[in-house]
Amino acid sequence: MCLRGATQLNLAAYVWRDLVLRNQWRIFRRGVRAGESTTYFSRPTPAPKRKTIYGKKREEVADKLAKALADRADGIVFDDKYITFGDFITRWLEDSAKGDLAPRTYHNYRLQVRRHIVPALGRTKLKNLSPASIQSLYAAKLRQGSKPSSVRYIHAVLHRALEQAVRWNMIPRNPAASVDPPKLRQEEITPLDAAQARKLLDAARGDKFEALYVLSLTVGLRMGEALGLRWSDVDLDAATLRVNRQLQRMRRHGDRAGHLVFSEPKNASRRTIDLPQRAVEALRSHRKRQVEEQLRVGSNWQDNGLVFATIVGTPVDAQNVINRHFKPLLKRAGLPDIRWHDLRHTCATLLLSRGTHPKYVQRLLGHASIQLTLDRYSHWMPSMGKHTASAMDDALEGKDAPDNEAQVR
Repeated sequence: MCLRGATQLNLAAYVWRDLVLRNQWRIFRRGVRAGESTTYFSRPTPAPKRKTIYGKKREEVADKLAKALADRADGIVFDDKYITFGDFITRWLEDSAKGDLAPRTYHNYRLQVRRHIVPALGRTKLKNLSPASIQSLYAAKLRQGSKPSSVRYIHAVLHRALEQAVRWNMIPRNPAASVDPPKLRQEEITPLDAAQARKLLDAARGDKFEALYVLSLTVGLRMGEALGLRWSDVDLDAATLRVNRQLQRMRRHGDRAGHLVFSEPKNASRRTIDLPQRAVEALRSHRKRQVEEQLRVGSNWQDNGLVFATIVGTPVDAQNVINRHFKPLLKRAGLPDIRWHDLRHTCATLLLSRGTHPKYVQRLLGHASIQLTLDRYSHWMPSMGKHTASAMDDALEGKDAPDNEAQVR
């Protein structure tokens, strides 16, 4: 079919019609909204159901039809005219997203879908889901007391699912892309200062988890990263350790207690860390203590190669460490009732306040980008104005620049 001029081409929409009797497909141009095309898929019913696909050019529609026919041949058929959003997002989570998500992330996605998304939007037809209905969901959650970060997590799941619906040609555009999620307020952190940090480590000497406190405070390990360490990840002679897995508690539907599982961290969190001498000494003492425990337990010891283990060698539950050891330690030391994660914040703020380059701190903590490090800790850094002014004076006076040694490989 010949199209006259670019204007006609841009405004043209092509209609696919299923010629059921001859089992053929043909393309027709229809003067409707720019970019809209309609196709008829053959179905094993007397009257085929219509499916709308979108494309401004004939070639674009032809490519989409070829993929749709291939999907149908493979048994991948969505009745997108009648499917509810609840049915779609449940099917998307299990058939598409699950394979790409880490176990804990999949669990969290499933929780958002089951608790928040399906009860509010599940009965709406996918094709009728609007930005206004999604925005109403966010507003209702905030009124009910949900934190902005929790609502933003719901938004992330919705956006990802609906983006897949667009790619599958089930809807023309992503309604979640037109919705404004709530803005995040900067997390209030309460790190220890240098004197308090020394006080904590002094009080922890000889404690069963002294090495755990030292690693979290001196190199900023997350709790799950530290509890996932194996001795094969640690080289005490080279004073390094490798972070390549984490221990997490997974809860399934109906399982309130959950169970401990090891999982892979995000790519940015995989890193090799140079250990300060205090951490090396703490790990040597900890290893000696663990060998003594193993000898006492004898055949009951389960050798999992864990750096931090129970008295029989099994993984340690993070909440038990916090409730039974960390919180009592803070009281004994006369320190504020901080969270465990504030030890990691303490590591970052102590380094930045002493002029350590933010890039080194980013790599040490395993942040995905230096922007995350700067956004979270910039107000803990010394005045950059005075630093740049003095650096320029030194350069013009011919003074040598100080050596900056990398702290993380």
